[in-house]
Amino acid sequence: MNPRMKAFWKDTLIAESDKTVVVEGNHYFPADAVDPQYFQPSDHHSVCPWKGTASYYNVVVGGETNANAAWYYPQPSAAAKEIEGRIAFWKGVKVLP
Repeated sequence: MNPRMKAFWKDTLIAESDKTVVVEGNHYFPADAVDPQYFQPSDHHSVCPWKGTASYYNVVVGGETNANAAWYYPQPSAAAKEIEGRIAFWKGVKVLP
């Protein structure tokens, strides 16, 4: 069984799950494990050669915005199907057991 992972930004719990998938050192949380009140869609996109095109969310806590701090692959490549419907973090978001 996986450890229960928690994602924090500004000491606020924004996601929690024991069903994360780790790819390239990043924990991908199931979409239903994130607290939607802290996420706003972003227009930013990036391309990974093997996962596909990523979309982003801004993480907003206490009126402060961490732009593009969460990403997901709406239509990942066949090689990355295990992260479909999952969200990962960076830019100061702490992911801890």
